[in-house]
Amino acid sequence: MTPIDPELRQALIDGYDEISDRNSDGVVFVNRDGWWQDPLIIQRLPVALVAPFRDQAPTVVLGPQSSGYLLGPLAARELGVGFVAARKEVALAADSDDWIRTTTAPDYRDRHLELGFRRGAVGGGDRVLVVDDWADTGSQLLALHRLVEQAEARVVGTVVIADGLTDSRVRRDLRLTSLVHARELWH
Repeated sequence: MTPIDPELRQALIDGYDEISDRNSDGVVFVNRDGWWQDPLIIQRLPVALVAPFRDQAPTVVLGPQSSGYLLGPLAARELGVGFVAARKEVALAADSDDWIRTTTAPDYRDRHLELGFRRGAVGGGDRVLVVDDWADTGSQLLALHRLVEQAEARVVGTVVIADGLTDSRVRRDLRLTSLVHARELWH
């Protein structure tokens, strides 16, 4: 984990919450709304996300639906590059464009998701920074790496706000950097 602005770190910890629904049989849900409502986080987060990768000169940022759609453009703007959105359930896309796609290993909810982006969105010379809010099993992030490889581009690294990985091999394979560890957020 790369050292970050201590005020930002504390705001991320304070802005995280766990909630349960009266109909959920004690299941706890992650509530990250506090992150998106805090102006300090919105202002400082892009700098913190890209700092460990700035010297690798990414040419594009890739983020998965849905939190990656928020964080990716913030990181891309900070780097002065473009953003590519990786869609889930590509088969539901309402167009006939050619897509690069792959299926994830089981995710945190034991689902296999199809991820993809339009062919040509990432090119052979691109250096890609993968951005998302959370790494739990790493399956979606690993799938994004495979998509980049299929596009004949190179991943410079992966950055998430919270690292909840339990397998250090996955962390190493992703070249993962995080702003906080998930255990710091659990109340």
